[in-house]
Amino acid sequence: MPLSLYVDGPRWRAHLESVRSAHPGIVPVLKGNGYGFGLPRLAQEATRIGVDTVAVGMYSEVATVAAASGGPFPGSIMVLSPWRPFERRAGLERQVIHTVGRLEDLRALSELGATEHDRPRVVLERMTSMRRHGLSARELREAATHVDRVAVEGVAIHLPISKGSHLTEVNRLMTDVVAAGLPSRRVYISHLTGSELATLRGSYPDYEFRPRVGTELWLGDRSALDVRATVLDVHPVERGDVFGYRSRTAPAAGSIVVVSGGTAHGVGLESPTGGATLKDRAARIAKGGLDAAGFVRSPYTIDGKLRLFAEPPHMQASMLFLSHGAQVPEVGDEVSVRVRFTATTFDETVVSG
Repeated sequence: MPLSLYVDGPRWRAHLESVRSAHPGIVPVLKGNGYGFGLPRLAQEATRIGVDTVAVGMYSEVATVAAASGGPFPGSIMVLSPWRPFERRAGLERQVIHTVGRLEDLRALSELGATEHDRPRVVLERMTSMRRHGLSARELREAATHVDRVAVEGVAIHLPISKGSHLTEVNRLMTDVVAAGLPSRRVYISHLTGSELATLRGSYPDYEFRPRVGTELWLGDRSALDVRATVLDVHPVERGDVFGYRSRTAPAAGSIVVVSGGTAHGVGLESPTGGATLKDRAARIAKGGLDAAGFVRSPYTIDGKLRLFAEPPHMQASMLFLSHGAQVPEVGDEVSVRVRFTATTFDETVVSG
């Protein structure tokens, strides 16, 4: 039985329309697992809301978006990962926009452009405080002298998602963009609020700002999304009873509840983080103590409470410990699951309406 994502179609699509209206020139981001929906479905929705450009994370995702079931995405597909000469999946189709963050890559890509009509389309990424990819101010100015055999679509600015205004940093970076004298006045930018974008457009009225938006667009209205797992088995246990792959013993009388969803779906898998605040770090220390004792809170809710994993999740299913006195579900029942959508793969997605 499946781990299922249920979507209130009318509500979700109304949210997509409202975000599109609030962000002129929006470039939807369709990377990874498609924020839990899958790349083909997001490509279809991007087509439906009428955008001319989408962004994917890697070159391996281009073909999936370009050939989405129900009709390929007809617009441009920007690849967020920077182009490298060793990238064998990087096509030079006119639909693809390459991100370039090194001068040597710009030179190499320029050599692949044969004529004025088939020049590779590129955005030049300016290094930000993230310090992940990008050109320095000097390199951006130098890049302007190496664009004869590429079609420059604009500059990309990828900001961190930390709290606080980014306007001071963006204004500094925009000074570098203006000084570079590039043949495009378009800027693709990530992680700015609507008010920050409005301020930026007012400060640079001769530039076109294209916000790249992923989480806010696809997952901005969580009330339209409901994740449920199916109860696959229920086993009563007494204190000391042995269960599971690792032959653990039950800490008390209760039930072992087996539910759909495991590591193959992304359940129980989290990216490491040190915590941004003291409160975050204290919570992680407390959670680490529970982990060491063998009691790990799961994302599954039964009888109104998040339940503990009886042992680490399996590949397709998870075992939960339900203490004595709790209402025990029956096989075939569905239980609610809190998941990180960007890390979860669903067996089925059911969109109403």
